[in-house]
Amino acid sequence: MARKPTIADVAQRAGVSRATVSFALNDRPGVAEETKARILAAASELGWTPSRQARALSLGQAGAIGLVLARDPEQIGSDLFFPAFMAGVEAVIGRRGDGLMVHLTTPEDEQAVYERLAAQRQVDGVLLTDLRADDPRPRLVRELELPAVVVGQPEWSGGLSTVSLDDEPAYAAAVRRLAELGHRRIAHVEGPQELRHAHRRREAWERTLRELGLPEGPVRPGGFSADGGDRATRELLALDEPPTAIVYGTDLAAMAGLSVAQELSIRVPDQLSVVGYDDVPLTRYTYPPLSSARADARGWGEAAARALDALIATGEVAHVELPPARFIPRASIGPAPRG
Repeated sequence: MARKPTIADVAQRAGVSRATVSFALNDRPGVAEETKARILAAASELGWTPSRQARALSLGQAGAIGLVLARDPEQIGSDLFFPAFMAGVEAVIGRRGDGLMVHLTTPEDEQAVYERLAAQRQVDGVLLTDLRADDPRPRLVRELELPAVVVGQPEWSGGLSTVSLDDEPAYAAAVRRLAELGHRRIAHVEGPQELRHAHRRREAWERTLRELGLPEGPVRPGGFSADGGDRATRELLALDEPPTAIVYGTDLAAMAGLSVAQELSIRVPDQLSVVGYDDVPLTRYTYPPLSSARADARGWGEAAARALDALIATGEVAHVELPPARFIPRASIGPAPRG
């Protein structure tokens, strides 16, 4: 097997030092254009390609970005949003050989994880997701001088740049469509209310009901999980006046709700209409196909990675506002049952 050419071979071919080759290949100042052209030509002739690790080291970079999730590992394993989001991030940074470093932790140990990432320079920057009320992380990463982009609304960011996607229009559209179909008892299975995006979805549901002059339906916690969706659905359907429609905070909880309805011989959508959120691919294959809100998790991940790239490279990046989530009606909703 032929030996892979090295930076020393490029330097010898171009008649310069290895340091000059490194400066030229990393676009650092101080190298004449003629010399740089000669170095690039020598590298091309030899078929030399840079080691990602060596290039990152020469630039003082880690070659990775961080994602710290204060969630139970089982929740991450069953979550339908994060795999697509991470795939979007990897699609951007993987092209150049960088990696996504994911840390699962608890809220109590979260600060220590960020401090370690910064102190040991394990990542070049971080993405902040699952923003909570009074979240300490925006202030923390600024104090640590750790580049960070918030995945969420600008008002949650504590002054950091954000990549946001408005989910409220999709929620409002879902409730309005159910009202047009004659539903008056529209329940909500909410996500964890300490998470700002879960609270925002509940507020959108409440506000739309008020605007339509409808009574606020019952609410049950679902926790963004199948178990939570199962439990909440059973409680709602056991009420003296059960809802005729349920809007869930996530597709996973809504799929569990569909299963409960089938177990209890409650026909969907004839007797109960069901709406999820995220519009993951599995929604097309439930029975009946699940109405949902399309948020494009993969595209969100790609946009977040590009924004963090720009922040790391230049020290600043403008807020990025993605197209809002869209309500996607399918066969899981229908006219309200009579009587």
